[in-house]
Amino acid sequence: MDPTPVVGARYMSSWWRSVQPAPKDPILGVTEAFLADPDPDKINVGVGAYRDDNGKPVVLECVREAERRIAGNSNMEYLPMGGSVNMVEETLKLAYGENSELIKDRRIAAVQALSGTGACRLLADFQKRFCPESQIYIPVPTWSNHHNIWRDAQVPQKTYHYYHPESKGLDFAAMIDDIKNAPNGSFFLLHACAHNPTGVDPTLEQWKEISHHIKVKGHFPFFDMAYQGFASGDPERDAKSIRIFLEDGHHIGIAQSYAKNMGLYGQRVGCLSVLCEDEKQAVAVKSQLQQLARPMYSNPPVHGALIVSTILGDPDLKKLWLKEVKVMADRIIGMRTALRGNLEKLGSPLSWQHITNQIGMFCYSGMTPEQVDRLTNEFHIYMTRNGRISMAGVTTGNVEYLANAIHQVTKSA
Repeated sequence: MDPTPVVGARYMSSWWRSVQPAPKDPILGVTEAFLADPDPDKINVGVGAYRDDNGKPVVLECVREAERRIAGNSNMEYLPMGGSVNMVEETLKLAYGENSELIKDRRIAAVQALSGTGACRLLADFQKRFCPESQIYIPVPTWSNHHNIWRDAQVPQKTYHYYHPESKGLDFAAMIDDIKNAPNGSFFLLHACAHNPTGVDPTLEQWKEISHHIKVKGHFPFFDMAYQGFASGDPERDAKSIRIFLEDGHHIGIAQSYAKNMGLYGQRVGCLSVLCEDEKQAVAVKSQLQQLARPMYSNPPVHGALIVSTILGDPDLKKLWLKEVKVMADRIIGMRTALRGNLEKLGSPLSWQHITNQIGMFCYSGMTPEQVDRLTNEFHIYMTRNGRISMAGVTTGNVEYLANAIHQVTKSA
């Protein structure tokens, strides 16, 4: 009898034997644990998605109206590899300015991306292909997926100082030193506003100094802007860091996302843009970004892009969006004030001023992993073990309970 089939079967059955379960994502794993907890008073302050004051997901009215207008009026054909032209044009106006000469001069290579994550990944692959000797400098700490993105793109990573644990603010002097000491022509990943996970942003004067030193060293500044409008309630204010770099003459890259500021989490709508020397260079760069996208996902999805272009292309809908994004930002800011106030009312011996000094969806509380574990085990409160609180999960109904629990686990610190 021919033994070949037996050998072949044995070989095939061993293909995946070496595959081990992947470690749980530190952020998504929190939600899994929360959902498995039967306690009726449980609280999830780990999720990075906006919730209303009843803890429910929100669909903006401007989004509902845009969907009503889109329904039945569009086909389902492929978008170009570069995505929706209208969506990209409106998105660039948000980042670079409504009347930007850079847009008019066609100096920006831009493509629709799979939200901010996809935009970062496209840039990382572009960096690897065209600047193979370069490295990326990533702040400590940062959104955990940043490390995964540049690792899988096989770009060497370094880190730079950002958060100062003792002051719970910006470690500005150390950050500037790291910028100065990095090899000329390095890539620097910068959070445009509402730094994730710390909620700590440089002041405008500090941004100007950061811009100056990055320019002196010839570094490439790449902004991840996941929270424009969601941080302060004003998209123009939240883009100030980018405008400072543009005024200083940098060639920059930007990842933009509509997950948070339009609540389009599952639609995966984003944009990657790279500022170039002239229109000819921009055409070349865009063609290469599209070529990178082709084997990755070929074409971006159409529905979310239609929602964004409908809202931003209509003055009334855009006005409604600006009103709604300010409501979301104001609720987050209000919950910061309430959480700090409740902790102080309880007589906490610690300073909680950083809760209201920070901005955006996340509060870097300063709690230790052990304290976070106590919150989960004793009070059924779920968050990432680095002490990051998603302020979107804090409501008028649970803020007192949350403050009391935090006080119980920190009062002896």
